[in-house]
Amino acid sequence: MLPGRGRDGRAARPVRLLGIRTAWTPVGDGEFFCPGCGGDRNFQRLTGHRRFTLLGVPVLPRGETGPVVECAACRRHFGTDVLDHPTTTRFSAMLRDAVHTVALAVLSAGGTCSRTSLEAAAATVRAAGFDDCTEEQLNALVEALALDTGRVYGRPCGTGLAIELHEALDPLAPHLAPAGRESILLQGARIALADGPYTPAERDVLTTVGAALTICADDVTRLLVSARTPS
Repeated sequence: MLPGRGRDGRAARPVRLLGIRTAWTPVGDGEFFCPGCGGDRNFQRLTGHRRFTLLGVPVLPRGETGPVVECAACRRHFGTDVLDHPTTTRFSAMLRDAVHTVALAVLSAGGTCSRTSLEAAAATVRAAGFDDCTEEQLNALVEALALDTGRVYGRPCGTGLAIELHEALDPLAPHLAPAGRESILLQGARIALADGPYTPAERDVLTTVGAALTICADDVTRLLVSARTPS
């Protein structure tokens, strides 16, 4: 056997005299959106203990490291802030619920729901993922909301409605591109315009939607005007 080569003739890997090795311990698991794989994957949350090694043997502790998130598929490690990004499944649900909430808010603000506005709202909600949504269901929900909250049709966006919109839209906005945020506002605007020009209450609701989606006031005005222009 040649010097410096293994039994198979390949060059032998030199032994490192000193190094640092990390021993990882699982402390939790779940599902996340893996930026490495580009999709939903299982993960383990790990904490680590570092040790000096001498000839590959751990000898001295060097403190803790992590925690990190390890993808079960690609085995890459990520910072725990990666868990702030919703999974694809969760994101789809958030988007669907947001569109549904905006549609109900616009219908509630518009006064007595007309057939054209209900048809526009139902089509928008179905496109967002509620495949079985009907005009009758939306009308019943709007009436139930009015009875439950004492909300008066045609009035400006009150505190309760504003809270509902912010609860649905605030968690979603950071994960949407500007075009995605504008799309949600435009969908609400087209529902409002289905039976005629904006009422003051509808415009107030749409302004609240834009604020919750972190769209600046000038852009909200621009988008509401553009929605009135036939394409």
